[in-house]
Amino acid sequence: MAETLSGLQAEVTRLREEYKRELAAVSSTTELEEVRVRWLGKKGNVTQLLRSVGSLPPELRPAAGQEINSLRAEVEEAISARAAEVRAREQENRIREERLDLTLPGRRMPLGHLHPLTLVLQDIKRFFIGLGYQVVEGPEIETDYYNFQALNVPRDHPARDMQATFYLSEDLVLRTQTSPVQARTMERQKPPVRIIAPGKVYRVDADLTHSPMFHQVEGLVVDRGIRFSDLKGTLAEFARALFGQDRAVRFRPSYFPFTEPSAEMDISCMVCGGRGCRVCKGEGWIEILGSGMVHPQVLEMAGYDPEDVTGFAFGMGVERIVMLRYGVDDIRLFFENDRRFLARF
Repeated sequence: MAETLSGLQAEVTRLREEYKRELAAVSSTTELEEVRVRWLGKKGNVTQLLRSVGSLPPELRPAAGQEINSLRAEVEEAISARAAEVRAREQENRIREERLDLTLPGRRMPLGHLHPLTLVLQDIKRFFIGLGYQVVEGPEIETDYYNFQALNVPRDHPARDMQATFYLSEDLVLRTQTSPVQARTMERQKPPVRIIAPGKVYRVDADLTHSPMFHQVEGLVVDRGIRFSDLKGTLAEFARALFGQDRAVRFRPSYFPFTEPSAEMDISCMVCGGRGCRVCKGEGWIEILGSGMVHPQVLEMAGYDPEDVTGFAFGMGVERIVMLRYGVDDIRLFFENDRRFLARF
């Protein structure tokens, strides 16, 4: 029996030398984990040796168990100490490899761009502010009265069929135009009035050239002695400022319930120069806005005397102006936020 115990002690001595050689050769935490499993895992050398104690006579098992547990504690301590050394060396190597060279030039960050709608809207505002107009804004959720009735469109008026309206309730709508801002301004301000009202508007419409939400700029001038020639001169100069001084303009009779007489303004096609092409559908002209003299009933509802003052109004879709100015053929591009498209501007 003594020889059996002596044999176990000799095996412990051999294993002690073996694990020390393996630990000395470890160079990474991965290799260290492999050594730990090989020695202390469920099928590890120390574990297997501990299981062999059961084959010894009962009187020798305590001494054998103590010898093996001592080896186990020694291996655990040695692995922990070696792990600290390996991690410290790996961290040192990582710091050395990841060290920043502060003399290298920085990475150039991509610059943002103003949206084409913003660019054109700024140009529109700049032109009219230069003529003394004020920029006025109003609510996007509007009452039926200001969106329709105050603009000479009563509840049973057929012109309501021209507007595909988002109704929030019987009396509340998402505004279909920014003209309600004009009605609100006239209620609280005596003539002279000279304003533009830019903002978002909403209609039930969606295709390549229409969007359920888009932007409009409405304009209003009310004062003594305002004539249709003032409207024509102002809008003709606006078209040339936006599309070039060689741009020809024309006015065609039209109908809007809040203006009388009413007219749509066309500009000569910027693609064919007025000769006729696919863009202008062979006509040589492209419509860009609606306009007219403010209807006397609209003036009366605002508390103005149509015998004393007159005025003109106009309205344009900003997206349409941008599409014509930059040759964009799909309105959806304005809302998709494709950086390749936006970078063009």
